[in-house]
This record gives sequence, C-alpha cells and structure tokens, in this order.
Amino acid sequence: MFDTVLIANRGEIAVRVIRTLRAMGIRSVAVFSDADAGARHVAEADVAVRIGPAPARRSYLSIDAILDAAARTGAQAVHPGYGFLSENSDFAAALDKAGLVFIGPPVGAIQTMGDKIAAKAAVSEFGVPVVPGISRPGLTDDDLIGGVADVGFPVLVKPSAGGGGKGMRVVGEAGELAAALVSARREAAASFGDDTLFLERFVLNPRHIEVQIVADGHGNVVHFGERECSLQRRHQKVIEEAPSPLLDAATRARIGAAACDTARSVGYSGAGTVEFIVSADRPDEFFFMEMNTRLQVEHPVTEMVTGVDLVELQVRIAAGEALPIRQDDVTLTGHAIEARVYAEDPANGFLPTGGTVLDVLEARVGGQERSDRGFSTARVDSGIYAGTVVGSDYDPMLAKVIAHADDRPAALRALDRALAGTAVLGVTINVDFLRFLLADPDVAAGRLDTGLLDRRVPDYPGVDAGDDELIAAAAYLWLTRWARRGDDTWAVPSGWRMGEHAPTVHRLRLGDRTDHVYLTGTPGDAVARVEDGETRSLSAALDGRELVVTLDGVRTAYVVAADGPVWLSREGRTVAVEEVREAPVRPDDEHSGDAELVSPMPGAVVAVGVEDGASVTAGTVVVTVEAMKMEHALSAPVDGIVELLVAVGDQVKVGQPLARIIAASKESQT
Repeated sequence: MFDTVLIANRGEIAVRVIRTLRAMGIRSVAVFSDADAGARHVAEADVAVRIGPAPARRSYLSIDAILDAAARTGAQAVHPGYGFLSENSDFAAALDKAGLVFIGPPVGAIQTMGDKIAAKAAVSEFGVPVVPGISRPGLTDDDLIGGVADVGFPVLVKPSAGGGGKGMRVVGEAGELAAALVSARREAAASFGDDTLFLERFVLNPRHIEVQIVADGHGNVVHFGERECSLQRRHQKVIEEAPSPLLDAATRARIGAAACDTARSVGYSGAGTVEFIVSADRPDEFFFMEMNTRLQVEHPVTEMVTGVDLVELQVRIAAGEALPIRQDDVTLTGHAIEARVYAEDPANGFLPTGGTVLDVLEARVGGQERSDRGFSTARVDSGIYAGTVVGSDYDPMLAKVIAHADDRPAALRALDRALAGTAVLGVTINVDFLRFLLADPDVAAGRLDTGLLDRRVPDYPGVDAGDDELIAAAAYLWLTRWARRGDDTWAVPSGWRMGEHAPTVHRLRLGDRTDHVYLTGTPGDAVARVEDGETRSLSAALDGRELVVTLDGVRTAYVVAADGPVWLSREGRTVAVEEVREAPVRPDDEHSGDAELVSPMPGAVVAVGVEDGASVTAGTVVVTVEAMKMEHALSAPVDGIVELLVAVGDQVKVGQPLARIIAASKESQT
C-alpha cells in the first residue's frame, strides 16, 4: 500500500479524497494555485505544494507542475479527482514514465473511451447496445447527409471529442441538417480542436442513467447499481439519485451487465461510470452513450446505498489489490439523492457569482434522524469554509448535499430538510432553486427526463423576500450602531429629541427594490415602517451570528453577516440587502440621469465595444465580462456618452462599476 498520495485537484473532491486517505493511514499531498492558497483542501491535507498562478492551464492543468510536486513530496501515486487532468491520457502516461501510479484506468482505456466513435465500436463488439446512427472516423457532411435516412429523424449531431453539450445539435428534419453540421463543426473545433462529427437517433423523452463499475487488475469487474441523472441544466447534472425510479429489477441486472461488458471491452481497471440513454416511454430499452474513465461528481449516492467507499477501492486497486467484493455481495439499501450547490444566481439567468464566504451553514450530518417513515441521514461534501474566496477561475460548484432514507419519498424530504439548513453567506448560491425543483410534482413522482429542469426554469419565482427582510437588515444596522455607542449617551441611536422621537432611517436595496426603513425607539421596544407601509411593532436582538427579530409578535431567527451588504439566511433562503446613498434632491444633481453598468458576476473583462468618450445609443454593447467560460455582454440602457472604468484583461468583482453612460439629455444641457 502507498504511504503518500498526491491529489491533483482542488475543492470538494480534493477534500473528499483526503478524508479517505486519512482513514486509510495514508499521507495526503494537496496542490494549489495562487488563488487557492487559503483553500480548505490546502488546510486539511498533510502537505500542500504551490503549483502556479490562478489560471488552470498554468497550475492544475500543468503536467510538469504536478510531476514536480509529486517528486518534491515523495508521493508514490496520484489521484486525479474529476475534471482537470482526470481523463488525460498524456497525464497518465507521464506519471507512468516518472514511476508514479495513476489512480485511474490504463492509458489505452482512457484513449478509446475519450473518442466517442472508437468507444461505440469497442462496446458494440461486446454486444453492448448502442444508439442507431452513423459513427466512423472521417465522416464528411455529405456522408452524414447521405446516410441519415438509415437513422431516421429526429437525429442528434454529436462531436466525437469533448463533452458538456458543446457542438451537439438536435435536428428534426432533413432541411435543417446541413446548417446544423456547419455550426456543430465550428463549435466542436473551437472547443476541442477536433471537428469530427457523428449522428445518433435522438431518443424521445430521454433519461440519463449511468452505472457505477469497479474493475481490478485481476480480471474482476463489479457494478454497484445505477444512478438517475436526468435533472440537468444545459447538459450539466444538478440532482442525481440512486437507484433510478424508472428501472425494474430485471432491467437493472441487464444494464449492470452491459456496463461490466463495456469495461471489459477496453481492459478497464479502477472506478468508472458507463452512461446510458433510456427512453421514458420504453424503460426496458437502453443504449450506450459514453464512459467516464474517472470518479463521478455524484458517486456519493452510490456509496450511501451500497455502503462502499469508492475512493478506497480506487486506491486499493491501484496498489495492485484484488476487488474484495463480488457481484453477489452488492446490495442496494434505501434511496439516496444528491444536489449540487453552485455559486450562481438562478434569478439572474444562472450567472456565476462569487465573493468572500462570510459564513457557512451546513446540514446536520453524521447521525440518523427518525421520522414516521423510518430513518434518514445527510452527508455534505464541501470545499469551502468561512474566508474562502470564490473567484471566476474554476468551476462554480462549491459543495454537494446528499440525503439517504428508507425510500425515495423519505429521501426527497430529507434532502429538502438538509438544503433548508444550507447557506453560504457572502456568495449567492442556488439552494432555493434546488428546493423549488424538489417540490415539483413530476420530480416527486419520478417522471423525469433530461429536458424537465430547463422547462421549469421560467416558473421559478426567485427567493421570497420582502418587507420582513428589509426591516431585519435595518434592525441589524441599527443594533450595530447601538453596540458602538459605548458610554456616550449622546451616541445612542434612539431618535430622542424634545417632543416626538425622530426615526432612524436606512435606505436599503433588495434585488430590484429600493425603499426607506424607519425605526423608532429602542431595540427591545421599537416600531418599524417601510416607506408608506403600516407601522409594525419590533424588537430585535443580536447574539453572535444570530439575529432574532420579532415583528408584530412573530419571532424569526436569521443567521446574519455583513461585509457591505447585510446577508440574512433562514430555512435555505439567503438574501443580500445593501444600504445605498440617498438619491439626488434635484434632477440636475451630480450623475442624475446617468446609467451605471455594473458587473453581474466576478470575472475578467474580455471585450470593450466602444472607446472612452464615444457617443452610444441604447442597446449598444459596451463591455463584455467572462466568468467560468460564460460571457455576459452589458449594453447601454440610454443614449449618451461613455465613460469607461475598466479595460480588457481587468479582473472585476460582482457589482463593480464597469462604465457610466452620461445621459444625452444632460450632455446637451452642458
């Protein structure tokens, strides 16, 4: 067995691998970029090595940097996690050449399964069913158009390299195919450096079901059941569960056997996932889609229903041990569901967010909770803690919340409870949207398909917040002023004066709403009013991070933190309330009528569409910001003169002003 293993990754998966290595008595080595110097995985590893600056290509994707870190720390093996170099055959080969063990499959298996055309050919020889289509190397557009009649519409145009939905096109009729091929080749070439395409029949009402396999170097292959991964947004999984509510026992056995044959077709060893597409209309019919030659993000649901530590199996197999489990030993107990927690704003087009984590609330984990439906338990795999800086250099997933119970309805309820106890103050996350999705009737009934989530997005109302949150934020600001008063009687913000007390006034912004909040009295006995609303009785107390507000006799406890905005969290709902300066008294005051363009996400300025001082009309794109491979263009909302505040290459924060448009009407007056 190894005594030192390096984890060539970051975030929650690095923390998760470190946990198993510690349990096995193995010394763990973390690597980190400059952006991750204070990261959780760095703090929890036994040793941590800097490998370069923030950009992934100069740190986590640098094979030379990883090899150097392994040599400096005496590591004997490298665990790649997922993403980054985990499915890079050159990386696996470089480790072997350096005398290091790659905790993953052989180089040949990675190469074959990394080429979707070659993968389909390999598994077909072992009798694994594949989606009908046209897939051979070097297909031209004419070849694809000429052969589509044998496949039948609708068809799915797919690139042979890469993933994540890039280059994929659904084509419903012959007249649309030529244009789809042109655009798909262009996108595939730009994304993967390879414009090879193939066609598959598009399965109607598709469900994404994958099977976890583990194989050793002694010819043993075992599957650990399937996972349902149909709840996806833009081809990225969001909620996963095990087992699938679609499959019966007979189909489960057949699809598991097909997954094992897939592994045998390429001489696989280690942990891997075989992905299948299944029609919701014909659940007994499944087709091979691809194989992920690594651990999957959603592996915890399999661990919770089988009781097996998949990372431990990976390490033992890489060390040459035989699988300690045979197929008959694998049993699925209960149901497990996982939700991915992302730094993104569902109410704002799921744009990536970021900032400094002020506080983290996590679901209670470890012990079991008893309910009328039996026992349930929760698990959190997280890569953050208070002080973590969430930037734009890496994937926006921060954590995973997983629940396990005796059956699926109980697991759904347990996951909702766990999410209600989850919050990240300082960074906007998607937890409220996850709870909205779990409450959907089709999700509750298990009527899933890969398009369901995108169909539900327009119905999402956003976080339910209003007067109570504005008053709570004003109360927090008021209480901090009381706390700062010391022994100075005249500094007490009670509003005392001869006659009627004067209110303390805060002008606050919550989302698109900006209102004044008026507070009068003392924290234990006060009245509050929002703009022209009714006067309400108020008492408020602050104890550490807990803010207790009683409005009209109703008590509400928030977890609170502030770094400018006041962050309030309760029951999985988190809002940020900003105190803003008063609006100009006269319309010709400074900046009246101007429009300010602010960054909706942390990232880098990748384009500036106009010159400083240029005249623009409403709708002109002024600045484009990129974060986590997503671009967002900001346009002038009014006619006017541009005052640029940033340049191409600048790193910007959420809410940072990027440009100001001096209104045309004001300009003409001057």
